[in-house]
Amino acid sequence: MHVHKQLLLAAALALGGTCAMVATPAQARVHVDIYANVAPPPLRDEVVPAPRHGYVWVPGYWGWSHHRHHWNRGHWARERRGYHYVPSRWDRDGDRWRYYGGRWER
Repeated sequence: MHVHKQLLLAAALALGGTCAMVATPAQARVHVDIYANVAPPPLRDEVVPAPRHGYVWVPGYWGWSHHRHHWNRGHWARERRGYHYVPSRWDRDGDRWRYYGGRWER
């Protein structure tokens, strides 16, 4: 009887390990709310390069990390047909500031 329980336990562990290796679909998008008690500085002036076929210019923006604002330079992003890019922004929310990340919209 003792050997039978060991075999059942071994089979259960093997099955559990196999199930753990099965791939599951990843979330396409994770939403995180970012708030800051400090207003972002004014946007920096950027020289926008000449247009590139198949790409959209994503303007620079102030991000938030380690309890302070930091500048993220603008860059080219591959165009998504049927979508337009909505840039990142900060909006006042009561006595603090809320960050909305850039995104593609139909």
